[in-house]
Amino acid sequence: MSTMWQGCLAHTDYFEMRSSGGHDYGVWVTTPPRYDPAAAQAPVVYVLDGNWAVGMTAPLIVTQLDPMQSIQPYVQVSVGYAGEEAEHWERLRNRDLVPPGEPIAKEYIDAVEMGVEAGTMTREQADAYLAELSDSRGDMFLNFLTDDLHPRIERDYGTAPSGHGLFGYSYGGLFSLYAWLTKSTFFESIGAGSPGIVNADSQVFARLQAMGDTLPATKLHVTFNDREMLGDMAVYQNLAKNAATFLHRLTSRSGSVTSALMHETHVTGLQASFLSYLRTCRAQ
Repeated sequence: MSTMWQGCLAHTDYFEMRSSGGHDYGVWVTTPPRYDPAAAQAPVVYVLDGNWAVGMTAPLIVTQLDPMQSIQPYVQVSVGYAGEEAEHWERLRNRDLVPPGEPIAKEYIDAVEMGVEAGTMTREQADAYLAELSDSRGDMFLNFLTDDLHPRIERDYGTAPSGHGLFGYSYGGLFSLYAWLTKSTFFESIGAGSPGIVNADSQVFARLQAMGDTLPATKLHVTFNDREMLGDMAVYQNLAKNAATFLHRLTSRSGSVTSALMHETHVTGLQASFLSYLRTCRAQ
C-alpha cells in the first residue's frame, strides 16, 4: 500500500490507525521536498476528508519551493477512512466532522431527498447518511487528531513542537470552526473552507456567543464561493449566508480572522480554498 501511494503522490506514506474510540482511519503523510527533520523540523497541517482531498491538496506541498510566493515548510497529514469504509467516506464524515448536538437543517434533508429522486443514492444509503448526523461526534474526532494521531506523527516524522495547522472543507470547514472555538491552543492556524453551517441554529453560533468579546489567538481563515450564494440550491445558499453571518459576528471582536471569496462551486472550491489558506496563514 505504501509503495502504491509513493507512486501516486510524491513523498507520501500511508498507514491505518484505530482511534481510542474504536474507529479506523486511513492516514496519508506527505513530507516537504528534501525534508530532513534532523536539520529543521516542520509543523503539521492536518487536512480532513483525506479520501477526497489528498489528491487535490497534497501536490501543493511544492508551494514550499515556489520562488514567487513561498509557503512555510509543513508536513501534510490527510485523514480519511480505510478498507471497506473508504467506500462510505461521505456518510462517515457526518459522524466525525459535525459537532455534537448540531441540528439538521431541513434544506439539508431536502438535498439528500433530491439525490434519491435523481438516482444518485438509494433510499438505504440516504437513511444511513442522515442517521450519522443524529449522533455526530466531532468531539471524539478532534481528540483523535490531537491525542491519538499527533503523537505518532511527531514520533515517526520528527515534526516541530508547535506551529500546526488544520484545514477542512464543507462539513470539514464546520469542524474547523468547531476546533477553533474548542481547542484553539493546539493549532496555530485554521482554514475553514465553505463551512457547512447549514442551520442558523448551528452550535458554532452558540459557542461563539459563549466566548464573549475575546476570540482565540489562533489564526482563522474562512472562504466561501460566489456560486454558492448565486446558485439556486437552498442548502448552499444557506451555507454561504450563515458563513457570512458568522464572519460578521467576529468583526467587533479582537482576533486574527481573515476571509476570501472564491469563484467556484461548492464541489470545485476545495483546492482553491486550501491554497487561499496556505497563502494567507502560512506564507514564508
